Order: sequence, then structure tokens, then C-alpha cells
Amino acid sequence: MSSSSDANGSGAGPAAATVGQMEGDHSPTAPVVGASSTNGNDAIAGNNATSTSGAPKDAVAEGGIMNEEGGNDAESPDATPTTGNGKKQYAVSVRWEREMLMEEGKKKSLCSGDPRRDIDRWFCCCARQIGGMFALVEKTDGTPIVIAGPCWPFCTFITVPLIVVLSGLVCYFVVFNRDSGLPWWFAFIYVPILAITLCALFCVSCRDPGLLERVADEEAGQNGWFWNEQVRSFRPPGAMYCRECKALIQDYDHLCPWTGTGIGKGNMLAFKVFVVMVNLLCYTSIALVAYMLLRGI
Repeated sequence: MSSSSDANGSGAGPAAATVGQMEGDHSPTAPVVGASSTNGNDAIAGNNATSTSGAPKDAVAEGGIMNEEGGNDAESPDATPTTGNGKKQYAVSVRWEREMLMEEGKKKSLCSGDPRRDIDRWFCCCARQIGGMFALVEKTDGTPIVIAGPCWPFCTFITVPLIVVLSGLVCYFVVFNRDSGLPWWFAFIYVPILAITLCALFCVSCRDPGLLERVADEEAGQNGWFWNEQVRSFRPPGAMYCRECKALIQDYDHLCPWTGTGIGKGNMLAFKVFVVMVNLLCYTSIALVAYMLLRGI
């Protein structure tokens, strides 16, 4: 994982977390070093209380940093956790990291009883999991090149077949049908629209939405960053935690099940292109079908 993941067990909160406005705290006051908000969506349930130093009350004990289970992490509060293999550690959920650590010692079976987890295990067995996402192709430093979102099965088995099958039927019965009365050159309009739509969908679904590395350095708080308890990391303004992706995403907008992933800074442009093109494809297909029906009458 990279240095900014939605990690579960390894995230050690800084001894003095600078908190200004957290996810659900809309107070306009500027962040203050040494103070921490007890309100907001960034705090994990039952762990909202903070000490006067700014770190969670259960985070400081015997000169070390306590994790959410009460264990004492050996790392210093300012240390940024590493994966040990030189790859980036992204700001992923500490709860998810804890669950992964607990599962490492267990014997994995083909059927765990959870269909969603089993599907992820069967089809993404060779991918590196980053929170709720799966890095299929990545650089040597762990930067994902092709990454699947948490809702990839919906996109793969619902969105893509809907586009391909319905558009294929329109092409077969209308666009390429010599008896349809449609000009031959219209195929050079409809097919590119279909191709651009599928390319845009791929760019949205398989591109990094803007995952952030974990930052536990107190200096980040002094520069206007806010502490996020769910990932035990500072986050820049505009970044938000996605519950489905289980990670911090820069300029996070929403989770789109049709594209299978979260929408953020990294894939927002492709998402806008996809929305425009899929609507154009839909209305064009409806117009062609209506043309054939009216012509038959």
C-alpha cells in the first residue's frame, strides 16, 4: 500500500492532530494546531473523543501511539507507515487494514459465505487491494495504472452488456440493415458514438479516481490540512473519505455504481464525457428505432 491509504491497523495518529473543519463540520473557523473537532463524519463511531493535545484520547499511552484496539504501536506519531516493499501506502480505512491483518492468519476458502467478497477473490485474485479497490496494473512504486472500483461487478455485468447488446441490436436491425432505408453513411456517425462511449466508460472505471497517500506529519496540519480519523491521516481541503472505496479521494464527488467506482479528481473529466456520450447514444438509438417503427407503419 502507499503512504496515504484507507488503512486499518497500521495507521498511527499524530500526537498533535491539527483539526479544522472535518467532513461533517461546516464551521468556517480555520484549523487550529493542538485542537481537534469531536464532531464530523471523519471520526469512527465510539472514537470521537479527543485529548487536549489534539490526538484521540486512546491514542496516547506510555509514550507511544495507541491504536483503536488499545494496542501500542511501536512507531512514533510522526512516522508515515510503509508497506515494507517500497510501494506507496494510500490513506485507506484503518478498520479495513485491521480486518486484513486478522484474515492473514486464517485459511482462505473458495466460498466464504459472502458473495461479494467471493466474487472479488475469484476475479481479482492477482490484484493488489487498496481499501475497497483493486489495482490490476501498477507501477513499481505502487501507483495504480488500471484499477477496479468497489462496484466493478455492476459495471462489468450490467452497464457494459446494456450498452453493447442494445447498441448491437440497433446496428444489426437498423444501421447495417439495407432494407431500413437509412443512408449508408449514418454508420460512420453511430459507431464512433458507441466507441467513444465505451472508451469513456473504461477511463472512468479503470482509472485512479484520485487516491491520496497517508500523511501523518504534524506539519501538514499547520498547512491547512485536516485530520481524518477513519484513515489516520491528514487530508488536504477538498479530499473526502469514500465508504465504499475505503480510501481518501481528492475532490471526491460521489460513488457511481454504473461506472463501478468513486468519482474524483482523477476521473471526473472522463465521467463527464461518458455522461454526455451515453445520453447521446441512448437518444440516437431511440430515434433510430422510432424511425423504423414509423417507416413500417
